[in-house]
Parts: sequence; C-alpha cells; structure tokens
Amino acid sequence: MKKEISQKEIDELYEKIKKDGQSYGYHLNPDTQFCKDLVRGLIINEDRYGYQSCPCRLSVGDIGKDRDIICPCDYRDSDLNDYGACYCGLYVVEDIVNGKKSLTSIPERRYMDNGKKKTETSKGYIGNSILINALAESIKIPVWRCKVCGYLCAREQPPEVCPICKVKKDRFERFL
Repeated sequence: MKKEISQKEIDELYEKIKKDGQSYGYHLNPDTQFCKDLVRGLIINEDRYGYQSCPCRLSVGDIGKDRDIICPCDYRDSDLNDYGACYCGLYVVEDIVNGKKSLTSIPERRYMDNGKKKTETSKGYIGNSILINALAESIKIPVWRCKVCGYLCAREQPPEVCPICKVKKDRFERFL
C-alpha cells in the first residue's frame, strides 16, 4: 500500500535540507516548488527503497548499488563546480540563486562510456603512482575519504557522520 505524502512532510524535509545545506555553504534551487517536487521524490524513494535516492535517476533498490546516488549524491560537488547545479537541480551555486547565471542541462556522470559505474573505478586517483603507493604503505592508520564532499580523515574507521556534509559512514571509502 502506498503511503500518502503530506505537504507538511514535504515542507519539513525541504526546510531540513535547506538548513543543512546553508550551514555548509550550499544553496537550493531558488524555484521552491521545483525543490519541493524533488523532495517529494526523495520521500517516495525512501518509502520505496529505505533510502533517499536521487529522484532523477533510476534506483535498483539495492543500497550497495545505489549508495552513490543517495542525496546528496557523490556527484553533487563536481556538478556544482562544472555546471553550477547538481544533476537534478536541487543544489545550485550562488550565481544561479542571484540570477547571474542560468541553469543548464547537466550530463549524467554516474556511468562511463563502457557502462561501468564510475564509483567502481573511483580509486583510480590513487593510480599506479610509485610515490602515492609508497606513502600508502608507510601510513600506519587508514585514510578515509567522504565520496560526497571529499573530506579526508586518518583513523581506524571512518566517522559515523561526515563532519562536513553530514552523510553517514557508509559514504566513505578508503583513500590510503
């Protein structure tokens, strides 16, 4: 049975996302109704899958396979830097909020040309560099990277919640 989503529920999640975003320097799209439609999609996906996957992407219903598209997705910051907005248009840069820049279409970053998920090859930035590999071997404590905001920390386990963007522990990957 589908759950009826109330306007109050949408408004509360919208305000939470807006407040959280603002406290970390992120801006929501100035089109409030557009944002609330996306928030409705997040709520629907949370009811459907148990997590808030991006409403503009197809989820498979497996958190392990969809983790990269749980809002805020792993691609948000790259999209903001390159295009001024994230893929779904929920988050935008200040120039769009102020009307100095217009929204444009955002290409999908999730899959590469060969069909493999980018996250499957995201460890490529460590690559085959001899210097990086030597450094990694000399470090006694693992370094963890938040796949959403890039925050790095050196400790035995990643933090329960990223201190920068507030995503959960499962959004971290071992960097070194």
